[in-house]
Amino acid sequence: MRITTNVYPKEQRREAWRFALKRQSITLDEADEATLYGELIQFRSSTNIDFIRITGTPQSWSIDFREKPQTYWLAMILDGGAVMRDANQEIRLGDGEMICGRGDSPVHLTFSGDNRSLIVQVPHSELSMRLKTPIGGAPRKIATESGTARVFAGMLRSLADTINDITPDQARPVELAFPEFLVTSLLDNAPAKAMGGAAGMRAALLERIFQTIEIRLSDPNLNYQQVAAEHGISPRYLQKLFESINDSFGHYVKVRRLERCRLDLRSPLHVQKSISDILFEWGFNDSASFSRAFREQYGISPREYRKAQPQEQEAVELLRRGRPARGERANAKLEAEGEEENEDAGAEPDVLPEADSDDDAALALPAVPDGAADGQPVRHHHLPVSPETVHWGYLSKDLKPALHVRSGDFITIETLTHHANDDPERMVQGDAGAESVYHWDECGKAIERRGAGPMDASAFGRGPGEGFGVHICTGPIALEGAMPGDLIEVRILDLKPRPSGNSRFAGKCFGSNAATFWGFHYQDLLTEPKGREVVTIYEVEASGARPPIAHAVYSYRWTEQTDPSGRKHARYDYPGVPVDPETIERNYDVLRNVEIPIRPHFGVIAVAPAVDGLVDSVPPASFGGNLDNWRTGPGARVFLPVQVAGALLSLGDPHASQGDSELCGTAIECSMTALIQVIHHPASGLMDQLRDVDYPLIETETEWVIMGFSHPDYLKELGPDAQSEVYKQSSIDAAMRDAFRKARRFLMTAKQLSEDEAISLLSVGVDFGVSQVVNGNFGVHAVIRKALFTS
Repeated sequence: MRITTNVYPKEQRREAWRFALKRQSITLDEADEATLYGELIQFRSSTNIDFIRITGTPQSWSIDFREKPQTYWLAMILDGGAVMRDANQEIRLGDGEMICGRGDSPVHLTFSGDNRSLIVQVPHSELSMRLKTPIGGAPRKIATESGTARVFAGMLRSLADTINDITPDQARPVELAFPEFLVTSLLDNAPAKAMGGAAGMRAALLERIFQTIEIRLSDPNLNYQQVAAEHGISPRYLQKLFESINDSFGHYVKVRRLERCRLDLRSPLHVQKSISDILFEWGFNDSASFSRAFREQYGISPREYRKAQPQEQEAVELLRRGRPARGERANAKLEAEGEEENEDAGAEPDVLPEADSDDDAALALPAVPDGAADGQPVRHHHLPVSPETVHWGYLSKDLKPALHVRSGDFITIETLTHHANDDPERMVQGDAGAESVYHWDECGKAIERRGAGPMDASAFGRGPGEGFGVHICTGPIALEGAMPGDLIEVRILDLKPRPSGNSRFAGKCFGSNAATFWGFHYQDLLTEPKGREVVTIYEVEASGARPPIAHAVYSYRWTEQTDPSGRKHARYDYPGVPVDPETIERNYDVLRNVEIPIRPHFGVIAVAPAVDGLVDSVPPASFGGNLDNWRTGPGARVFLPVQVAGALLSLGDPHASQGDSELCGTAIECSMTALIQVIHHPASGLMDQLRDVDYPLIETETEWVIMGFSHPDYLKELGPDAQSEVYKQSSIDAAMRDAFRKARRFLMTAKQLSEDEAISLLSVGVDFGVSQVVNGNFGVHAVIRKALFTS
C-alpha cells in the first residue's frame, strides 16, 4: 500500500495524512499544514510482519499498538533525527539508530526536520517460540555501531530502500531472519533488569542456547549434551534451564523443526520439493512420526496444509490490478467525494451527428448489405477517435452515445491502443486523432479520467481514475430498439492497423507488448533483476504480397517515469504515461529471426453493464468487455446479451496478435480501424441457436466459441466490492467449469443433444483453451467445430 499527500488539495492533506497514519496505529500529533508532506508505503510479509516506511516534513506522531499489547514494534531512523519520549524517559535518535518496545508501550516521536523512518510491527506469534523470556520494561534504544545490531540495521535499511519494489518471495529470507536478529540485538549487552530482573543472566544464557539450536536444527544428531558442552555448562543445568520455562530440550527442538517445515511447505521457493525432502532437511528421519507430530501441533496433516489456501493474501497491494476493497481504501470519505465527481469528469461525450455513406472510407463495404432494419435503408457511419468519442478505462450505462445506429448499419470505427505512449514517436506523433486523445502537459490532459477509480487519486495516487481500467474505448454506440433480453450481433468485416503519422515512419505500423506486474509470469522470473517490466516494440507489416507478419524492433526495461502532471510511476501502473526516451536503454538485439503472423482482433467488445456507476474495463463478464480472444477478428460475429436500453456498444483494445492466455499481460497492442456491421436480434425472434445465449458467444466461419469466466456475472456475484474481489478470487478451475456448463447448455439447446450426448461430445470433439489469465476474471473458451455436425 502506498499513500502520498501530494494527491490531495492542500486543505485536505493533514486530514488525509492523519487517516493514513491512523490505519497503521500511528497518531499524528503535530504538523505544519502549510508545508506538510508525507508518504507512507506499507509492505506485509507472508508471516504478517508489517514494514512501514514513512517519509515526511517536520512533524510529530505517536506509535501506539496497545490494541495489540503482545506484539513488538521497532522504529529505525533512516534519514534525519528524532526525539523519543514516553512517560518515563527521553531518548535522542540519530541517523541509523533503532528503538524497540512492546505493543503496550506507546511512544511519541518528534522530527524537527525532513525525515525518513521505518516502523516494523511484529506479531506475537512470530516471537513467542523464540523469545521464551519476554523482555519487559520501557522501550529502549538498540546500539547499532557494532555486532549483530549493525548487520540487522543494514538489512532493514536495504529493505526500506526497496520496499516499493520487493515481492513476498524476495522478502522471504528477511522475514525468516528478522525474529532472530531482533532477539539477538535486544539481548546483546542488555542489562539483566531489562530481561526479567534477577533471572536476567539466566535468560540471556537460554537465549544463546536457542540461537545454537536454530543454527543446528537441520542436524538429525543434535542432542542436549552437545549443546551443553558448547556453552560450558552441564547437561543437567541445561535441562533445568528448559524446566524454568516449562519446556524440555527435546520438545523445543521438535517444535522449532516443525515450524521450519511448516514455513517451507507454504513457501513458493520450495514448491518443487516433496514433503519428505523438507522433513529430512530439518532433522526429521521418519515420515510417519513427522506427520503425527505435525497434525498434533497444527491440527492438519502436512499434505492438507500444503494444499490449503493461505489465510492472508501474499500479493503486495501496489502490484494488484483493480480498485482496493472498501476496507483497504486510504480514505473512504475522500474517495466517496471523488466518486461523486463521476458525472462531471468530462468523460461523457456528446451525441455526434449521424454521417451517411463515407466515400473516403478506407475499408470496402460488402457487396450485399445484410441485416437491414425493416423498411429502412442501410447506412454507413464513420466514427473517428477524439476526446469526444472515446472513454478511457471504464464502461457505464450513463454515458451519452457517440453514435446512433439502426440494425444492419455499417460503421467504420477507429480505435486506439492505450499503449501508444510506450513509443510516442512511432504511435502518437503526427497522428491528429491520437494526439488529440493522448494530449497531456503540465496544464492537464485532454481526457482527465483514466479508469473507474476516484478522480482525486485517493487510493494509490497514480492519477485521476487510478488506472482501475485501462482501455481506450470508442463509443458508446446506441442501437435503435435494443432492449434488455435482446442480443446484439457485431460483425467484424475488416480490421487494419493504423499507420504511423510520423513522416519518419511513413507507411509503417507499430504496436507494443508490455510484460508487466499483472502478467502471469511476473512472480516466476528466472533471471535478474526479478522485478523487471519489459516493453517490446513491434513493427506490424500489414501490406504487401506475403502474409502479414510482425517483428520486434527493440525492447526496453521500464524505468521510473514522471508524467506531465509530476507524478512518478516506478511501475507500469497508469495508462498513457509518455515514456521519455532519455530514461530507457533500447535493446535492438531482440527476437532475431522471429516473425509473428498477425491475427488482428479487438480485445474489448462490450455492451454497457446494468449497474450503477463506473465499471473497470479490465475484467470481462456477461456483458462482454475485455474478452482478449484472438478469434474476434475479421470474419467473426460476436453475440452479446443486451443489458440496458440501446445496448451502448463500445470497442477498443485493438491487437495485432495475441496467443491464448495473453501470458505476460498484453498482446501486440496496436491501434486499428475496423469496418463492422451491427445487427439487432429481439428476444422474441431468437432462433434456437441463440435462444439461450446470456454470455458472449463468438461465431466464425468454421466454429462456435463459447466464453467462460471464473465469475460469469461478477458484478452481481461478488457483492459491493466486486470490482476488487474479482482480482483476488479468480481461478482457471472456475473458468473451466463455467465454460463447460455453457458449452453443455449450447449443445443441448442449439443442437438438441441430450446431456449425456453433450458431455461425450465435449470430451472427444471440443477443444477447451485458456483465453487469458491476466484480466482479473480469468477466461476459458470452448471451441465447437461446425464440421462435427453433418446436417
